[in-house]
Amino acid sequence: MLFTDQHNELRRTVARFVAEEINPHVDEWEAAGIFPAHELFKKMGDLGLLGISKPEEYGGLGLDYSYEMVLAEELGGIDCGGVPMGISVQTNMATPALARFGSDELREEFLAPAIAGDMVCSIAVSEPHAGSDVAAIKTNAVKDGDDYVINGTKMWITNSTQADFLCLLANTGDAPSHKNKSLIVVPTNTPGISFSEKLNKLGMRSSDTAQIFLDDVRVPQRNLIGREGDGFRMQMMQFQEERLCAAMLGPKGMSDTIRRTIDYTRERQIFGGSVLDNQVVQYRLAELQTEVEALRALVWHATEQYINGTDVTMLASMAKLKAGRLAREVSDACLQYWGGMGFMWDNPVSRSYRDSRLSSIGGGSDETMLRILTKLMGMSNG
Repeated sequence: MLFTDQHNELRRTVARFVAEEINPHVDEWEAAGIFPAHELFKKMGDLGLLGISKPEEYGGLGLDYSYEMVLAEELGGIDCGGVPMGISVQTNMATPALARFGSDELREEFLAPAIAGDMVCSIAVSEPHAGSDVAAIKTNAVKDGDDYVINGTKMWITNSTQADFLCLLANTGDAPSHKNKSLIVVPTNTPGISFSEKLNKLGMRSSDTAQIFLDDVRVPQRNLIGREGDGFRMQMMQFQEERLCAAMLGPKGMSDTIRRTIDYTRERQIFGGSVLDNQVVQYRLAELQTEVEALRALVWHATEQYINGTDVTMLASMAKLKAGRLAREVSDACLQYWGGMGFMWDNPVSRSYRDSRLSSIGGGSDETMLRILTKLMGMSNG
């Protein structure tokens, strides 16, 4: 991937924003169990960071997806996983289908303010018994006059307690499970919507996550994104961007964890020398950094293929799989070298250890990625 001056300027802008507007507040937001999405997103919207690849007529920059990946890579430098996850929901999970397939009216009402940072949004797909198995969702949207009446439950929804609208996947017919789903924009102030308290998660503490209950929620049929029954296909398209973004959020944070560990083990004395004096520690950290660079190269290769119009389902699945496993491997190995200090709750390596566990679950589990890969490689029927 060849980077232009425009890529590099964007990289500097995001890195500066992370250093000045996010990292000084991470400890506070982690303790509170939430970050101020409206406040933060407005600042990002003012810099054009929430609509990098979105249409210019709705406030986006109209750039190709490689610029979104520059944003994701630099967001990986945030000192926690929850904030970049919340941002990426806004940019790469809840709005791509709306930007591509939404009516002009829908995009003016919801996409434009999301790009500006005036609205916070969530992607509402997962359910208590349907996470990676999207085809198994039970939420229904039934036509009644000019409206859809929606009933169901959504689970593990990021940004949900602050969201102004949901990009919600629901069953809208009796066709086979891959052809009966639709994406619908649902404002969260609609009567019949209620939320659980914030879910008490192992990691990603600064990201607010809740269960959503929909009881006869009535929205106009014009809130349908694209055509009825195309929701599963559109969600699969969104997943490719989501998985590339999720993989790209990893390398910078992993490298930071390795760097912190090198610094600490150089100072930590044990048995008459520093921990870093042990060749086995040096080699292990070098191996881990090599794997981080391999991941980064894979994601950029997939990105280049994606912007050239190639189907990157296989590459995106590989990148997502490798990113999740490597994030856990790096944080676990580094925590070991920190010893008891690494086991303390407020230690940054401890936070990385807790946050990294979601990488192999959210956005498609490791097993789901392997299922996709074995099918594409001709080893199974999926």
